[in-house]
Amino acid sequence: MRDLALIFAIALAAALTVGLAGALLLRLLRARSILVHLSALLTCTVLAVVAGVAAVAEAMFLSAHDLEVVLITVAAAAAVSLGVGWRFGHRLARAAVWTDQARAREQRLEKDRRDLVAWVSHDLRTPLAGLRAMAEALEDRVVDDPATVAEYHRRIRQETDRMTRLVDDLFELSRINAGALRLSPTTVPLGEIVSDALAAAAPLATARRIRLVAAKSGWPTVTASEPELARVIANLLLNAVRYTPDDGTVRVEAGREPDAAWLAVADTCGGIAPADLPRLFDVAFRGERARTPAQPTGGAFGGLGLAIVHGLVQAHGGSVDVHNTAEGCRFVVRLPAGNAG
Repeated sequence: MRDLALIFAIALAAALTVGLAGALLLRLLRARSILVHLSALLTCTVLAVVAGVAAVAEAMFLSAHDLEVVLITVAAAAAVSLGVGWRFGHRLARAAVWTDQARAREQRLEKDRRDLVAWVSHDLRTPLAGLRAMAEALEDRVVDDPATVAEYHRRIRQETDRMTRLVDDLFELSRINAGALRLSPTTVPLGEIVSDALAAAAPLATARRIRLVAAKSGWPTVTASEPELARVIANLLLNAVRYTPDDGTVRVEAGREPDAAWLAVADTCGGIAPADLPRLFDVAFRGERARTPAQPTGGAFGGLGLAIVHGLVQAHGGSVDVHNTAEGCRFVVRLPAGNAG
């Protein structure tokens, strides 16, 4: 019994030495990844067992051959334990990281949902109050001269169209976020899509004396779903026109890179606050100037339009970014290039 207690004490002392060294190592590695922690913990555990067995074997005064056999056996078991442990530890670490990322994404989506609800409530309250006031005025015959009645009808239709576009934007964004967007990519001439978008934005630009400038030739082709691509370009153009002061300029350019085509929309809005640039494509994010736009454009381009652009471009396997220029800002969209044409 005394011999067993002595063996236990020797093994415990050897294992504790390795364990204390492992605890110090883990403390030094506290800022590292979970995979590093698991690897260090597994290694310390296996080495503690090896140290205990080796110390006991040495204390038992085994022959050189027997000691060699014991050490080889322990080394083989340690190698297998480390290999299997590292493999499953790596999977566990990946699962833990994935869980953290999923939780962070869920929290971010929940925050976006709350922001979106607050934003929609804010933007619907004012036009709905105006519509109700005008409808009651017409119903109670507070206004009855033809000119004023016609103006009320025009404003009711305008606000109704604006809210319809807002609902369309919400539906489009919900499709993107739910993964329900179904694209039908084809080879699309970028110049034709830009031409249509320029024609749609021209009345608003003309009313504010904003120049729309685009090249007449040299447009590349892209691999994209035409309706969604048209929406991307229309949103970027209307966003640029909306925030460009009167007598400003909105310029559309495009080009081709080795594996992609790019489209750029530049304006003379005066630039965006650097702190706002990373958040510009967030759902319902708008800078202070977007709170009271000088000219209502009917859509949610300041709050949802750019988020829709970002979602549609990503769905195409492309990217979109924005940076300030000397006179304003420049949005650049990159998409898979189509066959040269």
